[in-house]
Amino acid sequence: MNNSSEGGGGGGGGGASNGGMLYHEVQESKLCAVHCVNTVLQGPFFSEFDLAALASDLDRKERQMMMGSVTGDFLPELSHNVSLDGDFSIQVLQKALEVWDLQVIPLDSPVAEPAQIDPEMENAFICHLQDHWFCIRKVNGEWYNFDSLYAAPEHLSKFYLSAYLDSLKGFGWSIFLVRGNFPKECPITSSEASNGYGQWLSPEDAERITKSCNSDSRTRGGAGERQPFDPNIQYEEAEMFVDDEDEDLKAAIAASLLDSSPAIAAQPGGPSQKENKNSAGENA
Repeated sequence: MNNSSEGGGGGGGGGASNGGMLYHEVQESKLCAVHCVNTVLQGPFFSEFDLAALASDLDRKERQMMMGSVTGDFLPELSHNVSLDGDFSIQVLQKALEVWDLQVIPLDSPVAEPAQIDPEMENAFICHLQDHWFCIRKVNGEWYNFDSLYAAPEHLSKFYLSAYLDSLKGFGWSIFLVRGNFPKECPITSSEASNGYGQWLSPEDAERITKSCNSDSRTRGGAGERQPFDPNIQYEEAEMFVDDEDEDLKAAIAASLLDSSPAIAAQPGGPSQKENKNSAGENA
């Protein structure tokens, strides 16, 4: 992995990252959290198994903290960081991005106030509602919506970015700011990009695909450009494309829940957070 990185402030000089290509992942099963993390990083850095390992480690540590107390709302036999169908918590996304020294900050927190006023000066936002995650990311000075429910990243003008974020908040989305030194280069190899849902696109190809999809939508009776989606409508459409029979994913998550069972608290020898990070880094 090339150690060069993008700073926390703008597109920067020194040439286009990843040869000017955009990395996008199209929805697979319910792996939107994986897609969100990878599009923030702009490369196939994490798999669902990496995030499941991080969730298992978080569950183990939470159980160890709760061993000395009894509460009515904490059920030790359940994972509080991943569901059986693959929905991960914000804590898991935070831990994954910490591997690359990136911070995830709620947009409504005081430290993020400059981003509320001037969001185009930032580099990435993570958006969450119900069980869906996606990222809005600046790549080579241009903003894109990398929602995995879209066939390609959708370009956002700097003027529209602020209005779009405000509209998402109006629909009830939770928005997080991502800050730090983003990876600038990811080796574009056939093996790394062949995870089945990742693809490298030029900005021109992404625009062509987006226009084609918008044209098809208007043909079917849609009106105008895409709006920040109403979850009651767009999630129902997304369910048509989700494969709920992803046995590999369910087996991996079930294994992670077993690994973080209460018995592990008596023998704190499970995989450490550092080891999980190292394993995620090797996967990158």
